[in-house]
Amino acid sequence: MLGVELTTQLMRVRTLIALALLAAVPVLAGLSFASSAGHRNGTQGGLFGASPYSALNHTMASLEFIGPLLLPIVVALLAAAIASADRDWGVLRYLYVAPVTRSRLLAAKLAAVAIATTVALACVLAAGLITGLAIFGWHPFHLIGAPNLGAGDAIARVSAASGYTLLCMLSMAAIAFTLGLLLPRGAEAVAAAVAFVVAASILNGQPALHAVAVILPVHYWQNWVGLLESDHATGMGTGIVVQIATVAVCATACLLVLRRRDPAA
Repeated sequence: MLGVELTTQLMRVRTLIALALLAAVPVLAGLSFASSAGHRNGTQGGLFGASPYSALNHTMASLEFIGPLLLPIVVALLAAAIASADRDWGVLRYLYVAPVTRSRLLAAKLAAVAIATTVALACVLAAGLITGLAIFGWHPFHLIGAPNLGAGDAIARVSAASGYTLLCMLSMAAIAFTLGLLLPRGAEAVAAAVAFVVAASILNGQPALHAVAVILPVHYWQNWVGLLESDHATGMGTGIVVQIATVAVCATACLLVLRRRDPAA
């Protein structure tokens, strides 16, 4: 079942276009910064300012740029589609007759969501790294206003930041997947998931609504940035707890939905 889910979803034209758009952003950004290779990107600070110094710098700057909005939208699109495709195609009841237990169906779909989310993140990282190598080369990770990171330290921090981002995207995928089971049509689930990402991002940018923003997983998505802009990142521990709690709540809700009612109804 897992193989079928991955084949039917990841090979769809819509999915391939979405993944290509993710990969295109680091490529276009690298081309636009090519003239600044080895130098600071204008007067910008942080990861954006240090992007032209090395392949890893460019990779993580691309992730910081895509991470708050474009990446979660693509992840939401994939997760909602995986949750609702069988119902939209009218084959869900046939799967039950096969027989395929609801628990097995849920496990296969959740595994497919996790793999699809990982693929989406990998597209960003791979495109950023390949573009960075071609344009900026492999050099020490540069911190503006601080000594360069050693190779081991840089790779460890990049790995930690990437793993944290993957966990954050899994929480978004869990929300979109749950919406895909609850709402009557897949298109409605995709729209609701995208609306959630956009609305939560707007709330997160409003200091007056901080009390509301802190209860949303979106609030913690960029906490990894401090790992690569200074000596340490703050709030990653809280962010990890919030993301895991979100995934757990959504997985429980999905199990209850499948056990208590027919999502095809």
